[in-house]
Amino acid sequence: MTEQPDIKQTAVAEAGPSLAQIAGRVLNRPLLLHPDKADLILHVLQGRIGIEPLQTVTPETNRFVGTYRRDNGGVGSMRVENGVAILPIVGSLVNRGAWIGASSGLVSYEGIAAQLREAEADPDVRAVLLDIDSPGGEATGMFATAKLVSAVNKTKPVVAFVNDVSVSAAYGIASAASEIIVSPTSMVGSIGVVLTHLDRSGELEDRGVKPTLIHAGAHKVDGHPFGPLSDAVRADLQAEVMKIYDQFVGLVAEGRAGRVSAEAIRATEARTYLGADAIAQGLADRMASLDEVIAALSQPPSGASPQRNGGPMTKTTQSEAPQGDVSAISPADLQGAVDAARTEAHAAGVTAGKAEATARIKSILTAPETDGREAQALVLALETEMSAGDAAKVLAASPKASTSASIADRAAQEAELGAETPADHLNRSERNAAGWAKAITQANARFS
Repeated sequence: MTEQPDIKQTAVAEAGPSLAQIAGRVLNRPLLLHPDKADLILHVLQGRIGIEPLQTVTPETNRFVGTYRRDNGGVGSMRVENGVAILPIVGSLVNRGAWIGASSGLVSYEGIAAQLREAEADPDVRAVLLDIDSPGGEATGMFATAKLVSAVNKTKPVVAFVNDVSVSAAYGIASAASEIIVSPTSMVGSIGVVLTHLDRSGELEDRGVKPTLIHAGAHKVDGHPFGPLSDAVRADLQAEVMKIYDQFVGLVAEGRAGRVSAEAIRATEARTYLGADAIAQGLADRMASLDEVIAALSQPPSGASPQRNGGPMTKTTQSEAPQGDVSAISPADLQGAVDAARTEAHAAGVTAGKAEATARIKSILTAPETDGREAQALVLALETEMSAGDAAKVLAASPKASTSASIADRAAQEAELGAETPADHLNRSERNAAGWAKAITQANARFS
């Protein structure tokens, strides 16, 4: 008979992380966690971590899962109300895992990042509201999540609402938002790092258990729970904590630039602050209710039209704004400016017209087709609006002056080019120059 699997054990394995896995996340690792939460976790773990095999982790615990149905019938990973994506950050923070909204009380940076990217790309989302109620959690993953909040905030407003705790790692995420809004009882701060080590040697001794660690590498088992920390290992762990602390302070100072300095952050010594005190310390911006925040974010910015492709909203920049106080210009000065602009434009147009007409006349009178047809060319140049190209075609099809005509007749025809000096006293080049001068004079007179 085939042995059936333990249904109870299978159900537990599929339900979520085991106590051993949770302990692995909180012991001997730097945490951005409020001390009260750390005490609670240690109390739960104390005496309950046995020498047990690790339970099977299903694929669902390694990726973000869970969706919510939108009011418009669509499906997304968060609730959207009046263009505001409400992203809940409720519970202790871990780097990876699909425990958002789970009974374990954990929320993953992986899931928060997925929701942020979805909100940024969603054309129906105008702004993002971080609805935070978290004591913090793992240091790993927090910094990347805060950087993503800052990046999304450049395309769509991201506002953090503390409802009602945002400390340590949760505050690190909130500090990257454009604004931190609190209630009178909201708790923020605890900008520090904690690392917990459990010495279980006495417990094991009472049970008659004496572990032996066989390892390669001098630091392979640093921080093991089967004995007290050595001074050297303690110093290494303290150095790691201080390094993360410096990064944490820098992150908050960058996100809250102009509102609180790095020196002021260090001076808090990881204290927590409530409501008005948080605002006074520069760790929050103002007080409001959740409904008020959503209502304000639901209104499109004045003079801006939200893009429908998930991109940044259109804003009037300082360089695009009208310069100067228009209301200070009197009607008389305004009319004078308009008249001056019209006069300048008219003069520019006349100048351009003269230049264009002069170029056209010159092109007609100097074209090869004009030779022997000077009289016709002059008429086409001055009495018509024909282009130089069309005039050349007409001239090419026109007969030249008869070569059998008398010298006097030719002289008379040449004189019609407009020379003011008797034609028989001018050679051909002089007559052409005289005709050109007359053409220019007439053209200028037409456009004056």
